[in-house]
Amino acid sequence: MTAITFDTYKFIRTLKAAGVPEGQAEAFSEAFKEAQGEAELATQHDITDVRRDIRELEQRLESKIDKVTSDLKVDLIKWVTGALIAQAAVIATLVKLL
Repeated sequence: MTAITFDTYKFIRTLKAAGVPEGQAEAFSEAFKEAQGEAELATQHDITDVRRDIRELEQRLESKIDKVTSDLKVDLIKWVTGALIAQAAVIATLVKLL
């Protein structure tokens, strides 16, 4: 991760020049420095890793969707075939009875 440089001495001098008492200027400087240290910035490497992870997830999801779609098509064909056979049997029975 790239560190952000912060010149605390220059920051304190600037605040003092603006009329801020030295104690307050030092406290502001310390607080600002700590706040910057806690901030985590994403690097280009982090972004690349996330993009790679997203692509892998998309591929896995597409694979699962394709499998489910294929399974549904097979089930649909089975049901339609069964319905056609049953319909043919009903028609054949009706033709014999009439």
